[in-house]
Amino acid sequence: MELYNYIKSLHLIFVITWFAGLFYIVRLFVYHAEAKQKPQLEQDILIKQYQLMQYRLWYIITWPSAVLASVFAFWMLFFTEVGKVWLTQPWMHVKLAFVFLLYLYHLKCHQIFKKLQNNEVKYTSSFFRIWNEGATIILFAVVFLVILKNAINWIFGVIGIIVFSILLMLGYKLYKKIREKNNS
Repeated sequence: MELYNYIKSLHLIFVITWFAGLFYIVRLFVYHAEAKQKPQLEQDILIKQYQLMQYRLWYIITWPSAVLASVFAFWMLFFTEVGKVWLTQPWMHVKLAFVFLLYLYHLKCHQIFKKLQNNEVKYTSSFFRIWNEGATIILFAVVFLVILKNAINWIFGVIGIIVFSILLMLGYKLYKKIREKNNS
């Protein structure tokens, strides 16, 4: 049981650093997209810096954290008695579906990262702000599932974060309108 607690601790540490990387990379995407609207000299300086920051974050923190979180998760689920029991429970099946969504989210971020490394900005900063909420919703769903260990009650937590996300977006849009009004 003691080994299990070490594995679980390492899994949690790398899940936290993985999410930190995902949250921050998308924030850097926002800044990169906004830098494309600046005058050329400023744009050149900012974009070069953002590309370097994105590169380091993505390959030094985010990818290694994703891999290590996954390794320790697989170890817990397939090589411990507790994990084998959890694999039979419905809440774990729902959680693993959200983890699958997290992998898809991560891979989409990787595609965006690769485009931005070539300075191909396909999305707006507003899109990236909304995109950032995807990881937040997944995080809330997974945490509620793991803590409550119930495949139904997590819905209330996810609905709450969706409502919270909508309020954040409305607040952002209001702030943007006020900022634009003050700049004119």
